[in-house]
Amino acid sequence: MPENKQDSAPQLDVPAARSPLRFGDVGQQLIKNMPLGVIAFDSHLNITDSNPLACQTLAPGSNVAQVLAAGTGDDGQDRWSDKLLSALNTAQACTFEAVPYSWNDQSVTLSLMCTPLTHENTNQLLGGILLIHDVTALKAMEEDLAAAERLAAVGKLAARIAHELNNPLDGILRYINLALRVAENATSDQIPHYLRESRKGLMRMVQIISELLEFSRSTYSAFQEADINKITEDALKVFESQAQENHVEIVRQYASEMPNIRSGNLFQVFCNLIKNALDAMPAGGELKVTTFCSSDQARIEFADTGTGMTDEVRKKLFEPFFSTKESGKGTGLGLAISKDIVERYGGKIEAQNRPAGGGLFTVGIPLQRTSWGRR
Repeated sequence: MPENKQDSAPQLDVPAARSPLRFGDVGQQLIKNMPLGVIAFDSHLNITDSNPLACQTLAPGSNVAQVLAAGTGDDGQDRWSDKLLSALNTAQACTFEAVPYSWNDQSVTLSLMCTPLTHENTNQLLGGILLIHDVTALKAMEEDLAAAERLAAVGKLAARIAHELNNPLDGILRYINLALRVAENATSDQIPHYLRESRKGLMRMVQIISELLEFSRSTYSAFQEADINKITEDALKVFESQAQENHVEIVRQYASEMPNIRSGNLFQVFCNLIKNALDAMPAGGELKVTTFCSSDQARIEFADTGTGMTDEVRKKLFEPFFSTKESGKGTGLGLAISKDIVERYGGKIEAQNRPAGGGLFTVGIPLQRTSWGRR
């Protein structure tokens, strides 16, 4: 058993004999009091040392893959072995974000980092170190923050929204009053017209509220990391039926490898851009979606073969309640909220005309805000 274990804590099985991968005397107190769980293991994944926090967090066992499998359910020991050995054999540190772990009536979310260890003179692989960070509280905070960000994006437009809702309400009241006066005078020819106008105002309000509600929902949890290609594909699947009905061909050109990014807000952004592209091609066309990475950004492009946009329209495109769609078909909120969401990632959303005709919308996210920036 390791020398640094507390009597009351569960025990990871550590050999009594001194190993090159045992924590040295100088670092013993430092490792013992670290706010992270630490496990040292050899090239066969057998545990050679650990600190008290690792023992308190993980199930008991003598093999690090066995210990991880005991609390992750879906991931068996063989799968964890493959992951950890891959990190050792490639001599590259790897991280496992937001890993649900349940053991001994406690459920936590862990962030794990596996770092290979080699002999300083011969570079011979000795084993590795597993760092265990309990991010359960951080996960809850990030989910609360994401919810707050969505509300802030909407709250930023509150005054404009109140104004836009007030206009149709004023019209509805006016037409209802006119309908009542006409009804009192028993001349009912105008009543259907007044009611239709009232209905039109109500539908405008319903559209505004529906669009706001759409941006308050998320397919992905705030803490969940997802590959940008997958988020893009999930958004495209939502509109596959509409694309077929509109005779729009969807062309996918994804980079073979894209980083992961936290939070599901980008899903709403992509959905809005896809919907706008389809609306711009009522007679059919092509929507080409491209993902790639530049030197400092992850970029996602949505290129359509629609009518494009004038310079005047392009300047106002991201203003709240600006819309080029006919009355009753757009609120003008989608792009304004999308811009706010992308900027919260430190990114930028741009609109321009394609040389061959149509529109091109590009979302750029700094790589430092993705999983590649945390390597």
